[in-house]
Amino acid sequence: MNSRNFLLLLFCSILLSSCASTKKIAYLQDAENFQDTTSHMLYDARIKPKDLLTITISTFDKDVAVPFNLVMPRVANSDLSVHSTPTLQSYLVDNDGLIDFPVLGRIKVGGMTKREVETMLKEKLSAYIKEEPLVNVRMVNYKITVLGEVAKPSTFTVANEKINIYEALAMAGDMTIYGRRENVKLVREEDNGGKTIVVLDLTDRNLVSSPYFYLQQNDVLYVEPNKAKAKNSAHSTTTSSWLTATSILISLTSLIVTITRR
Repeated sequence: MNSRNFLLLLFCSILLSSCASTKKIAYLQDAENFQDTTSHMLYDARIKPKDLLTITISTFDKDVAVPFNLVMPRVANSDLSVHSTPTLQSYLVDNDGLIDFPVLGRIKVGGMTKREVETMLKEKLSAYIKEEPLVNVRMVNYKITVLGEVAKPSTFTVANEKINIYEALAMAGDMTIYGRRENVKLVREEDNGGKTIVVLDLTDRNLVSSPYFYLQQNDVLYVEPNKAKAKNSAHSTTTSSWLTATSILISLTSLIVTITRR
């Protein structure tokens, strides 16, 4: 084989290797001109037990709304000249999906969206307030966790209460080259307390149409390491064991030599 043929063969090998590597790490493969034609409603998170909610009732006459807002009372300093700003308290949704709302008592919000809760509260408050109040519901503890082969594994708070899988990975600094993109595990807690584990292929373009594309509060994403990382870890452990054993052996040999010379 002459040098020209050798260089050509080497170039082809590198090119094929590069293509194979890209196929393993690229997201949304074969997505050119892909369009999801199925009908979907815009995602809106549903309230679950143990969620923390802030609910604000506003009216033109501020005094009218006061009994329906859960706030901490103002605390005056010792000189009675400075007062702290009232703090809005959060509602903890219990295991039955209920909250204890001022005046209205215990009401069920579990399984509802924020908009549905706002509409329901407006209807219930109409018996107490003549004008239609402005009702604002927010989730305080909308969090997701990303673990495994990512740059910055952590638990993240989502301010806008809506996040998809790729956005979650971006918050965690994206996967490392050792992450298995075709075998990402999603752990989700259901309303009844049960757990569901779903295996997702992030290289599949159809993932954007999946019901698991958008994450729910308290979801956990686990990125599994690939075989290369597992082998490296095994080699690292073996090498460390050999170095430890060698060090002990050298120390023992040195001690024996010192003793025999006396």
